[in-house]
Amino acid sequence: MKLFTKTQFKLGMDCPTKLYYSEKVEYVDISSTDPFLEALANGGYQVGELAKCEYPQGVEVETHDIYKAYKQTQELLTRDTVEIFEAALVHGSLAARVDILMKRERVITLLEVKSKSYDDGTTSFMTKKGSALTSKWAPYLYDIAFQHYIASCLFPDFTIESFLVLVDKQAICTIDGLNSKFKVVNHAGAGGKVTIKRNLEPGEFVGNLLTQVSVEQPLKHLFSIQKFGGTSFVDHINFLASINQSAYRTQGKVGKRCHKCQFYPRVMSNGQKSGFAECWKHELGLDETTLKEPTVLDLWNFKSADKLIEQGKILFKDLTEDDISPVSAKKSGLSNSERHWLQVAKVQDGDSSPYIDQLGLIAEMATWKFPLHFIDFETCSVALPFTKGRHPYEGIAFQFSHHTVDEKGIVTHAGEFLNVKPGDFPNYEFVAELQQQLSKDSGTIFRYSAHENTYLNTIHNQLEDDTSIEAHKKQSMMNFIKSITHSTKKSPQSWSGERDMVDLWELVKRYYYDPHTNGSTSIKAILPAIINSSTFIKEKYTQPIYGAVGGIISRNFKDQIWVKEEEGELLDPYKQLPTLFQDISTHDAQLLFEDTELSNGGAALTAYAKLQFTEMSDYEREALSQGLLKYCELDTLAMVMIYEAWREWCN
Repeated sequence: MKLFTKTQFKLGMDCPTKLYYSEKVEYVDISSTDPFLEALANGGYQVGELAKCEYPQGVEVETHDIYKAYKQTQELLTRDTVEIFEAALVHGSLAARVDILMKRERVITLLEVKSKSYDDGTTSFMTKKGSALTSKWAPYLYDIAFQHYIASCLFPDFTIESFLVLVDKQAICTIDGLNSKFKVVNHAGAGGKVTIKRNLEPGEFVGNLLTQVSVEQPLKHLFSIQKFGGTSFVDHINFLASINQSAYRTQGKVGKRCHKCQFYPRVMSNGQKSGFAECWKHELGLDETTLKEPTVLDLWNFKSADKLIEQGKILFKDLTEDDISPVSAKKSGLSNSERHWLQVAKVQDGDSSPYIDQLGLIAEMATWKFPLHFIDFETCSVALPFTKGRHPYEGIAFQFSHHTVDEKGIVTHAGEFLNVKPGDFPNYEFVAELQQQLSKDSGTIFRYSAHENTYLNTIHNQLEDDTSIEAHKKQSMMNFIKSITHSTKKSPQSWSGERDMVDLWELVKRYYYDPHTNGSTSIKAILPAIINSSTFIKEKYTQPIYGAVGGIISRNFKDQIWVKEEEGELLDPYKQLPTLFQDISTHDAQLLFEDTELSNGGAALTAYAKLQFTEMSDYEREALSQGLLKYCELDTLAMVMIYEAWREWCN
């Protein structure tokens, strides 16, 4: 009998058609084939190991064979009291592995460990009216509910209790170097076991960083009230299991969400198939050739896609201005809706030229002061704090890059910062170095998106709460942060600095659109479009001037040519950089570098997590650090190139 596992259940809950595609090798799956780096970045392995520390007598079921694991679990459950890690549950065709299973007399407790933060004062699994699960928590609750159902079938005479074990965001770490206590020492590849070396001293207390949260109320709602296509949760589980058994194709609802489907590729070759194209052909009558044309899914941040799909208005060529209803912006430049219609109109007119609001940009440029500074941060927030007194998921700023452009147009990679030393809390050193580099003049500072402003606000709050720093140094850094930022909604104070950073991303959205970006405003989409459209950028950067003697000063490149052609097409500069991860597929590496609408550097934070949480040689550590420096430098150079192209167009 083919087993219906928790992984397949989660896939089916998202969309039942995915169960069909996942069984067929001819359907291209663009999701990661190796979840190791993702789990490493969000602290999943470390949190899982920390949870086990609460149960020193726990027994781990190590085998990956589900039937052998189930047999071992059954043997362990003959004990009156037992704690089992990775317990296996099998009932009929349903199967699941439980992070931690405890047996106490006639009670079986299931603990599902998640590296997700929880705040007892603000987190809720149910909507305010209690009529539904919140969308944020629903996938986690479905997960534990699936395990709960199997356990209740296997042990009808037992009371089954279920809990989510989550990271308590308000907890305080009680020791230094907690991250070094849980090192990843072995990664056996996709489906293999990840080995964690636990470096705790006997009886060492690591603080109550995790919290067990009862899911009794949401599970009661799931099993008794919520309907799935008119059926109960249990019936829906069995329905999905039957699809899995029969390999029968069941059509899910198509719509805007299809854009994020792992079977989304629209253009196939070599006998491969697109699950997305097949779904849309079944439901909407569109063939693969038609789906190569732009659709409403290609409109960036467009909230009315589902409405238009229901009306049968899917392709750009079928849309009218009334379908988009563009509304003028409250300030100069394009509104989102005007940008949407511009994107559609350029396709309808066959116009591939970039749009640039010269007057709007000239007015903005008139307010800028030289030298111009372009900065980019790399940051993360890890589940396990590095130092004593810190909270889980506190923001960490570990890297920045800094370019300048003077009034004569001379570009310089003026500075950088990187601290990847395991266990270091780098934020104050980060701000001190940023202050030193930006305080030499009063030139305008640029960022790309709100990320840099948000993180500096975070560090300001950390400084304000920290009593261990010398008062004068602390006040100096706080004053500097205020001078180049504005307060966020979460800040207890309100301010707007006299040198508040200019958001280049906002200027892109308001004054610039290039059809080559397909609507994206990610800098990783904007840079290739700028290179393609700007004669000035092409001519300048086809020369080996970057990092050359007498050329542009660079800290990490030598005689670099950024504009190159490959098979008649311009090569994306980001694809010229060395890979950060030698041990993963090209496909997975590309997923990490897809800066999906400013997700703020998935690859960089993953590399940082690898440097913090895995054992590696000094050579590997140096190579990864050098890779980080190059990637961050290119991010700020990309900002410079955008400015240079605009300046030339507006001249």
